[in-house]
Amino acid sequence: MHPRLLKTFLAVTRHRNVTRAAEAVHLAQSSVSDQIQALEAELGTPLFTRSRSGLQLTAAGAALQPYAEEILMLTDEARGAVAVTAGQERGAVSIGALETIAATRLPAWLSRFGQAHPEIALRLSVAGTNDLLRKLGDGEVDVAFCFDKGEADERFARRSISREPLILIAPPGEPPLPADQGLSALAARRFVVTEAGCVYRHLFDAAFAAAGLAAPKLAAEAGSIGAIARLVAAGTGLGLVPRLAVAEALERGEVTELSWPGALQAADLVMIWRRRRVQPPALKQLLASASTGLGALRPGDARLRHAEPIPS
Repeated sequence: MHPRLLKTFLAVTRHRNVTRAAEAVHLAQSSVSDQIQALEAELGTPLFTRSRSGLQLTAAGAALQPYAEEILMLTDEARGAVAVTAGQERGAVSIGALETIAATRLPAWLSRFGQAHPEIALRLSVAGTNDLLRKLGDGEVDVAFCFDKGEADERFARRSISREPLILIAPPGEPPLPADQGLSALAARRFVVTEAGCVYRHLFDAAFAAAGLAAPKLAAEAGSIGAIARLVAAGTGLGLVPRLAVAEALERGEVTELSWPGALQAADLVMIWRRRRVQPPALKQLLASASTGLGALRPGDARLRHAEPIPS
């Protein structure tokens, strides 16, 4: 099974459409069809069936998928390890992160890491949690920084970096909430929230469900915490957001913080990486650095509180 055929097979698996798969792997549609047919002929069984919703994996195709992913990952790792050892290429790490984390928690730490390891090339991409996990599974990123949604996946290892508080924000001048009414004081209010599937939205919905209350009406949904802060500042509604994402807006007086009338809400910031037989040296160094240094570095800090050990 040539890696080229497996790459095309996974593209068709992901897109369930030959046209979109061809665009993803930069081939003509006829070439994609020929490669899938060649792989099916080699294995002696169909890998896809057609349905109204697109191409679907057969039982044989579903059995092949995890092996194809593993083979391609090991092939890439082997090429990279040989290139680094032969001096043809320096180490590289692709990092994926939520916008909030990329803007507030990573810059100072990545700067320090880059100064300590100038031989390692760093690439940073920003995406939502679900997209980050997909990119991690497909090998598009080596490590992802996001908030834990509590969903186990045996393909991935994860490590908690910090526990980040979520706070209730309101427009400037908003009066305090009645202290004796609990979450019911918010039941009639309107909220600006993140999209369904986001950990902040999950915590928001779960808090009211645990109190036996229906979630408040939504004024708007937004995919950006920055957009939520601006909508709240304009009086659109209240918001439940990570403190780290709105620290500067609070300091400027654009929004105000209200006491959350319930159990303190917080989200676990985690780094997630794919389990491998052999960990690339550059990624191993970055994971060690994040474990010892990133948790101690707060947004806006120029230096770590304690010296960061450099992994050997």
